[in-house]
Amino acid sequence: MASHPQDPGAPDAPYLSFWRERHVCTMTTIRPDGTPHVVPVGVTYDPGERLARVITDGGSAKARYVAAAGAEGARVAVCQVDGRRWATLEGRAVLRAEPEQVAEAERRYAERYRTPSVNPTRVVIEITVTRAMGRG
Repeated sequence: MASHPQDPGAPDAPYLSFWRERHVCTMTTIRPDGTPHVVPVGVTYDPGERLARVITDGGSAKARYVAAAGAEGARVAVCQVDGRRWATLEGRAVLRAEPEQVAEAERRYAERYRTPSVNPTRVVIEITVTRAMGRG
């Protein structure tokens, strides 16, 4: 099977354009028993910072799995697909609850998707992207 690597800090134009379109994504985290937990999410991607962001409720399973990994971060992947186009970002995720971090993630989410509803327990899963692959 062919590999389609991208530079996570400087992906090619079609790949980056694909990440700017509105698509539902999936996020894969690992449960304590080692099995994958895959859920639909909205993802924003900033290649300049090599950072992907997912907003979620602080009590969600994905937030709990990321938090359990501690400061080292949890290994995660986010992916989107549209026909023959696909894109995956992999990296280490940490949970952020600082109001300025949450506000920035909400702003980016609103640009790609829609203004998120008010959620006082919202947190941000920040993924430091170490690998990018796909075909935009």
